[in-house]
Amino acid sequence: MTDSGRRDEGDLATVAETDLLKLDRQVCFALAVAARNVIALYRPLLEPMGLTHPQYLVMLALWERSPRSVTDLSTALALDPGTLSPLLKRLEAAGYVTRKRVEGNERMLAVGLTPEGRALRARAERIPPAIIGRLGMPISDLEHLHAVLTEVIAASRTEPAGD
Repeated sequence: MTDSGRRDEGDLATVAETDLLKLDRQVCFALAVAARNVIALYRPLLEPMGLTHPQYLVMLALWERSPRSVTDLSTALALDPGTLSPLLKRLEAAGYVTRKRVEGNERMLAVGLTPEGRALRARAERIPPAIIGRLGMPISDLEHLHAVLTEVIAASRTEPAGD
């Protein structure tokens, strides 16, 4: 500050560098914009398959293991069952999945792939390489980003120590 009580340009630069509320310093902003932009890259690849990005994520989980309970799918996708249910209804209407009550436990619903849903996997195999190409980033950077984001997910699921 100057003798007159006004900040000089050096002080303003220091404040700008340490301003914790600057938009471009916010992790949440970077994550939100990156997620929106990356999901937009998927859209033209998924539309010919009749899938939205959330539906694609459900299919990825089912291609790993099918059938799965709604609870298991919900956990794997980090979605609450109320959000997952409409996705499953649309996938069932598209002919990609079936939803059936589990024998011996009428409260549990099992979600499985139809033959059409299993066949869709072959078409989906071209998506990851296409996304990598569209991003134009080295695989090592994408692997590192994935590892860091996995840490962020784990850290954000735990309660912070103290307040």
